[in-house]
Amino acid sequence: MGRKIFTIVGTLALLTTTFAAGAELIDRIVATVNGHIILLSDWEDSLRYEAFSSGRPLDRMTAADRKSALDHLIDQELLREQLKDSDVLHPSSEEVAQRVAEIRKQFPEAETELGWRKLLDSYRLSEENLKSRVAAELDLMRLVDARLRPSVTVDFKSIESYYSEELLPQLRQSGGQNVPLADVTAKIKELLTQKKISQLLTAWLQDLRAGSEIRAEPLAAASGGRSQ
Repeated sequence: MGRKIFTIVGTLALLTTTFAAGAELIDRIVATVNGHIILLSDWEDSLRYEAFSSGRPLDRMTAADRKSALDHLIDQELLREQLKDSDVLHPSSEEVAQRVAEIRKQFPEAETELGWRKLLDSYRLSEENLKSRVAAELDLMRLVDARLRPSVTVDFKSIESYYSEELLPQLRQSGGQNVPLADVTAKIKELLTQKKISQLLTAWLQDLRAGSEIRAEPLAAASGGRSQ
C-alpha cells in the first residue's frame, strides 16, 4: 500500500529558488482541497520524493512530472480525509524502518552509510523526512486495501488465462523455464487482485474529486495542476 523539476524554468524557477545569497525562499498556496492548503514547498517536497522513488535525477523531471506530483498531493489529501473516519492501524516504527530498508536496497550506491547519505542529500531529503513519507504512504495503502480488497474477486478462469496468455509467453521470451500453474496460482491471484484494486482506486478518487472543492492557483494551473 509513488517518485521533475528545474527543467521548466521561468516563473516557477523564480518562485522556488533563491535569487542570490541571502535571498529568502518564496512560498505560496498552489492548491486547496476542501479548505486544506497545499503549499508550493509541499509540491516541491513531493516532487523530490517522487524523483527519488523512481530513481530519476531531479534535473530530468518534466512539466508532466510536476503535474503528476501535484495530482498525487491532491489525491493523498482526499484519501487522508477518508482515513480520519477509518479504524486502519497506523504502521509501527519497525514497519516503517523495514520499508525504508527495502527502498534502500534498490540503490546500489546506498550499500554504505556514506553512499546512503549522499543519495538522500542529492534529492535534498533527510532520513527522518523519508520515514515520515513512508509512514504516510503505508497509512494510505492500508486504507485502500481495507476499503477495496473485500469487493475484489478473482476466479480461477482468470488465473488460468493470465498464466497461459501472459506468464508463459513472457517466460519463453526471456528464455526461462515453464513453471506449473499450481506453483504460481497464489502469486497470479494477488497480481490480478492488485490490478483490480488499482482500477477501483481510480474510480474512487474520481468520485471523491467530484464531491470535493478543489482549487488550483494560477501558478499550479499553468504548470499542469488540475482544478475543479
